Amino acid sequence: MAIKGKPRARRWKAAWVGVLYGVGLAPAVWQFHLGATGNLGADPVKTFELFLGLWAVRFLILTLAISPLRELFGVNLMRYRRALGLLCFSYAAMHFTVYVVLDQALMLSAILLDITKRPFIMLGMAALTLLVPLAATSNAFSIRRLGKNWLRLHRLIYLIAISVSIHFALATKVLSGEQYLYLGMIVLMLLYRVLRPYLKRHKRRDRTSPRDRLLSSHGRIVRADLLR
Repeated sequence: MAIKGKPRARRWKAAWVGVLYGVGLAPAVWQFHLGATGNLGADPVKTFELFLGLWAVRFLILTLAISPLRELFGVNLMRYRRALGLLCFSYAAMHFTVYVVLDQALMLSAILLDITKRPFIMLGMAALTLLVPLAATSNAFSIRRLGKNWLRLHRLIYLIAISVSIHFALATKVLSGEQYLYLGMIVLMLLYRVLRPYLKRHKRRDRTSPRDRLLSSHGRIVRADLLR
């Protein structure tokens, strides 16, 4: 019974991941429909472009939140992290595509001129470039093939988060409450990443009983005496 239950559980997990992809991409499909039917206001291209960028930030935050949720609150959503990361990449790629194809009409001179006026665009491009190898290696084969290097590579997500935060903050002249909220959440999760080793060390010390700490300390003293 237990053996039969495992494949069924895996199928359910895969089904929920599929639902996440469907729900995650639904806003982009609906916004595209609104644009195609002339319901995105006076500047539909810019509205669509900003909309896609905003959702890329949202999925970046959700991806970054998976580890703190598990480690601080015991909420294990690790099975969804890959999907959330790929959705973040998908929205970032669509955001860039709309900017290059629809906003700038594939004119390199116009893009370069825009970059000189708004240098923060380069940070967005850099973040997308760094997301490419992460998306390309978000599979079981790459994890096995790269080993420990896979973890090192995927730590780029924190550099991406910094680049995206600056790009996101400078994209509008006046920051909205929502932007402040998202930026604050990214900053908190980056701070958690910096403090994480110290928190883990403190947690391990709390789990160690006073007797074990005393024995460990006594053992270090004995070894030190023997080395004299």
